[in-house]
Amino acid sequence: MRFQTPLVPAVLLRRYKRFLADARLEDGREITAHCANPGSMMGLKDPDIRIWLEPNDDPKKKLKYGWRLVEHENGHFTGVDTSVPNRALRSALLAHEIPELAAYPTVRPEVKYGQNSRVDFLLTGEGPDCYVEVKSVTLSRHEGVGEFPDSVTARGAKHLAELQDMVAQGHRAVMFYLVQRTDTTVVTLADDIDPTYAAAFDRAIASGVEVMAYDCNITPNEITVGKPLPFERNV
Repeated sequence: MRFQTPLVPAVLLRRYKRFLADARLEDGREITAHCANPGSMMGLKDPDIRIWLEPNDDPKKKLKYGWRLVEHENGHFTGVDTSVPNRALRSALLAHEIPELAAYPTVRPEVKYGQNSRVDFLLTGEGPDCYVEVKSVTLSRHEGVGEFPDSVTARGAKHLAELQDMVAQGHRAVMFYLVQRTDTTVVTLADDIDPTYAAAFDRAIASGVEVMAYDCNITPNEITVGKPLPFERNV
């Protein structure tokens, strides 16, 4: 998934009201950017970190910049836009680049299911339908370890229960964690942040819901789905 316009570097001043961030561009101008991330962004919102913004000239948008990346001191990147995983994974699914899901010829996004929900992707073909929910992993409190979630997510627990119901109905269901970090080698759950989500995860997996985790290739030009990562329940 290529960014629509070239990203520009900036320095983060502060992130506030969940969806707003003030930043200083390289020419010294201070601007407000849209932050497409409702989570806590733990470890990603410290003042003076280097970030990358996507400019836009859309007259319908009040804010002319969107915050897309954090560039860490070690040269690694983290993607902070939570809409990216769905777009990146859709491209990978259509190109049959995910071996575990490559056998499905039809990929349909945002299909109604469960209790007033929409599954991220419904994959169909010969055999049982496959329901895929996608979560963006950006938290890392220990070197090389990606964690989900970074804040309490009742919605996430609801999705796990609905995937569990799909398995009970004879379908295939996948919880897909896309890690928007280039410094991660393993994925796990942040039980201490949301034990309710962790319990829902354990129930879902015990009932037959599959778990997959992949990392991302991230540059200021694009974000694409990378290689599979191990998911370990206790790291």
